[in-house]
Amino acid sequence: MDLDCSEALRLSSHPYPLLFATVSGSHLYGFPSPDSDFDLRGAHILPLEEVIGLDTGRDTFQLCEIHEGTEIDLVTHDVEKSFRLLLRKNVYVLEQLYSPLVVVETPEHEELKEIARGCITRHHAHHYLGFSRTQWNLFRKESPLRVKPLLYVYRVLLTGIHLMRTGEVEANLPVLNEGFRLPYIGELMERKKTGNEKAAIENADLNFHEREYQRLTKLLEEAMNDSRLPEKPSTRDALNDLLIRERLSGRRLITGT
Repeated sequence: MDLDCSEALRLSSHPYPLLFATVSGSHLYGFPSPDSDFDLRGAHILPLEEVIGLDTGRDTFQLCEIHEGTEIDLVTHDVEKSFRLLLRKNVYVLEQLYSPLVVVETPEHEELKEIARGCITRHHAHHYLGFSRTQWNLFRKESPLRVKPLLYVYRVLLTGIHLMRTGEVEANLPVLNEGFRLPYIGELMERKKTGNEKAAIENADLNFHEREYQRLTKLLEEAMNDSRLPEKPSTRDALNDLLIRERLSGRRLITGT
């Protein structure tokens, strides 16, 4: 990454201690454009007095700012909200938690990653199926056709298939394609990485991509049906214990890599 996100995060003056913060969005997915912003996501910890009183703290904190000419989009949820989203099979929080692009790291972040393995179920596939459908409909209705939503279609479907087959969260499209070996992915990523967020696809073969979308959708449905992942999360008690400890600790912000 060309941007020192940890420095940008310190400049943002987040009002609460952070359990973790990572880079999400196109930088995580492996196809950022030169004009892509940096999406920072994470979990903060509201102090006890802002939870038990009549006036509660912000369970979601959001900040957009420009740092060295690049837009930083920071969004964090309070740990209770983050943990509940994990239990509700929210793949956004799951991918943010396991992002290898770590900006703020704590020992509790590593503990949470271990606990969250027990939150992964076969029903996460439903989210990936719905998200890919949304992105496909967006792609085919636009004029001119844009590369970004099409890349999202493939990224989401491959992530879902990989998760159902292995139980591992992998959101990076180049890494995923090492296993799937889809020959058209490299060219699509190159268009996005050398163009901009609104880069178009000239002479796109819509019929071909629709067949691929349908094929990969079927693969994801089959992977969900065949998956050995559990039906429901098994680590609610461990999340509850971690939440209580974080509330009572009152620890300060720890910045990492």
